[in-house]
Amino acid sequence: MITKEIKIKDTIFKGIELELSKGTKLLAITGDKGYIMCGYLNINTAQKRNDVACMVTGVKTIEDILNSNVVAITAKAQELGISMNMPVKEVLEILAE
Repeated sequence: MITKEIKIKDTIFKGIELELSKGTKLLAITGDKGYIMCGYLNINTAQKRNDVACMVTGVKTIEDILNSNVVAITAKAQELGISMNMPVKEVLEILAE
């Protein structure tokens, strides 16, 4: 497992990269207010749990997440001003407020 600290404003997020099998990784960036997850995790479950969550797809590294746009969001994420296709770096700025 690889972890990486990501600092946005004065907030520290944790990037997590977990190899499930050769060539298959579970990726996420987590913070106190919410998280960004890869397509292996379930946005519907995050919605049911009232999480502030966003999903990205087609990523293989934490850096890929940081350079991607969200493809799915929960209602709680939308309430914070996060929208579909928003760049992840903008999402993290909102979560850092």
